[in-house]
Amino acid sequence: MFVQQFFVPGIAHSSYLVGAETTCAIVDPTRDIEQYLDASAELNLAITHVLETHLHADFVSGHMELADRTGATIYAPASGNCAFDHVAVSDGSTFSIEDLKVSVLDTPGHTPDGITFVVADAARGPEPAAAFTGDALFVGDVGRPDLFPRRSRELAGMLYDSLHQKVLSLPDGCLLFPAHGAGSLCGRAMGAMRFSTIGYERRNNGALTYTDREAFIASLTKNMPPAPDHFSRCSEINRQGPVLLRNLPDVRPFRPSEFRAKAESPGTVILSVRDVATFGGAHIPGSIHIDITSNFSTFAGWVIPPDDDILLVADSPAEVKEAVLKLRRVGLDRTIGFLVGGTHAWSIAGYPIDHVRQLSPAETHAMVSSGTAVLVDVRFPDEFSEHHLEGAVNIPVMDLRTRHPELPTDRPLIVMCRTGQRSSLASSLLKRAGFPDVLNAAGGVTGYLAAGFS
Repeated sequence: MFVQQFFVPGIAHSSYLVGAETTCAIVDPTRDIEQYLDASAELNLAITHVLETHLHADFVSGHMELADRTGATIYAPASGNCAFDHVAVSDGSTFSIEDLKVSVLDTPGHTPDGITFVVADAARGPEPAAAFTGDALFVGDVGRPDLFPRRSRELAGMLYDSLHQKVLSLPDGCLLFPAHGAGSLCGRAMGAMRFSTIGYERRNNGALTYTDREAFIASLTKNMPPAPDHFSRCSEINRQGPVLLRNLPDVRPFRPSEFRAKAESPGTVILSVRDVATFGGAHIPGSIHIDITSNFSTFAGWVIPPDDDILLVADSPAEVKEAVLKLRRVGLDRTIGFLVGGTHAWSIAGYPIDHVRQLSPAETHAMVSSGTAVLVDVRFPDEFSEHHLEGAVNIPVMDLRTRHPELPTDRPLIVMCRTGQRSSLASSLLKRAGFPDVLNAAGGVTGYLAAGFS
């Protein structure tokens, strides 16, 4: 048995190639499948199986893409009631990939449909060698059960049973390959290691130290990080079967005049993916800004209306390509075009531009200390509670869409996050909401502390 891991930063998603002698399976694939096609070709393996541990909430899966391109058979949870052609598997189901014997465990809890694929390599022995646990068990954590809020207690109890009655019955030496790692919002405290063993997690995973079922449920039904908007959409997209990428319209170039005409039509959003300082210096009024180097997919899925057409402003064709890929990962398939020549071409055409002034830590300190501006800290509540500037107002960036009326319009607003990227997104949301004087704290709290302020 051969296992190759593929990791997507930002959404911190792990997928896997599980190889036998001449064939292989792909477990929990992302939608951009070229990496799997390249890897299997390099290994001279045919992709014959696609294994889905659950209906993923945080990204659009590549199961349909792989089936279309390779003819592979999709194996998905029977409880997921998937609408596409697949083999429905559940507790006790077994199948083979040459000498690899795959057994299925029902492990609901993170979602109602979760399963674990347990693989034994018959060429070496009958014992389980690897477990692909999806979002049931992570390195250092377990899956969050609150994505279905009305069922969070029920699902937390199901997760306890899944772990203690199913997953933890596997041998200590069985390798653990989860679907996410540190940085994912599918859990709360995942470790940086991207794989582990059942025995190591049994001894060292804090979530598994709860031997009382009610205490475990209580620990997972409070103080969870916020769930992005696209979490409520992607599961259904994956259940129905995502639209094949080849059937999506091309993203075409727009000259400034046609870009402007389209931007002014209802149901259209301008998304700038440039870096923070460049966006602050000059951008098209009304643009939403998400730095392409930030946790782009997550925040795009959080704040971009899914039914709107998207017009991109980028600094290069490569950035456009990257942005489209990352948008499609979270089901934002309506990118229709990009501005040829970027903001420079827009300015040359004589069209209006807007600005967000970037403040140094010293400038931020001076304005906050004098009381001439309101400081808006747009980090998550747990980050804010760890350390924040006195007098700061905490409104997480995504909540500004509805909570911006809580802020004054007669004073400058200084927006701050950890490093300055989320606060730039927040600044763009506030500008769209009509706030006239918005400033971004460049470097965020990190830069502020590094400059010697506290």
